[in-house]
Amino acid sequence: MKYLVTGGAGYVGSVVAQHLLEAGHEVTVLDNLSTGFRAGVPAGAAFVEADIRDTGKWLDPSFDGVLHFAAFSQVGESVVKPEKYWENNVGGTMALLGAMREAGVRTLVFSSTAATYGEPEEVPIRETAPTRPTSPYGASKLAVDHMITGEAHAHGLAAVSLRYFNVAGAYGDQGERHDPESHLIPLVLQVAQGRREAISVFGDDYPTEDGTCVRDYIHVADLADAHLLALTAARSGEHLICNLGNGNGFSVREVIETVRAVTGHPIPEVVAERRGGDPAVLVASADTAREKLGWNPTRADLAGIVADAWEFTQKIAGEH
Repeated sequence: MKYLVTGGAGYVGSVVAQHLLEAGHEVTVLDNLSTGFRAGVPAGAAFVEADIRDTGKWLDPSFDGVLHFAAFSQVGESVVKPEKYWENNVGGTMALLGAMREAGVRTLVFSSTAATYGEPEEVPIRETAPTRPTSPYGASKLAVDHMITGEAHAHGLAAVSLRYFNVAGAYGDQGERHDPESHLIPLVLQVAQGRREAISVFGDDYPTEDGTCVRDYIHVADLADAHLLALTAARSGEHLICNLGNGNGFSVREVIETVRAVTGHPIPEVVAERRGGDPAVLVASADTAREKLGWNPTRADLAGIVADAWEFTQKIAGEH
């Protein structure tokens, strides 16, 4: 089978592209490298440096499907530059859907997000939970989910949206290279490397066991497995939405302690003010993914996730 991976030079897209190659598929990565890295494109994949709006120049009927990761994803930036997120995430996807329609490519797996839910009323979060995003980033992803639903019903698209919770870890030569970095595990690893003096803990008075926020961490390789399963689960005229998480929560302090244990480095921490819009607990129910995709995460151990991320962080240390 032949697949186009948009945003395949980014963190999750590159790992999924690698998994596709290992499964024997032909892969073309399309990425404008605005946030992705050329080094992240796996060996064996064809690479097209282009904007998602120009997908129509490369997409043709020989492709069996598209896996779509080409989005801006910084929550804070989306608040101060909402137009950037509407233009790329929504406008870019609209162009992609048009190119797919034109080429007759009728299978899509979309990288959605738990940010579509906003602050949850109940935990674990199910797909039936109200969608009330608290940022333009989350709103842009929710808008795309609505677009895909319409495309499936009107034009027979077979689509699956995967709403991730906190993705972490690394897989081979693929891992997190974000600049600037905003994710907790790589930030704590930067402290272990000596690239950052301390880790900021935003609030230690939440109604949780140790007072810090609790999040659901999923290994990026488990996430990639779900994408390959989604390709076979997609049905014409249907838009399936699945949450992806391991169903367990780890607090900020648990993550910091785990990094100390894995790396052997002291990790100084500084307590800072709470950030607006940070819910105390975000944990997924992945029952739908288990039922509809046959997906079961097998790398849910936090120490293992951190160890993989630490190995990758040390491997690319010379890039900084």
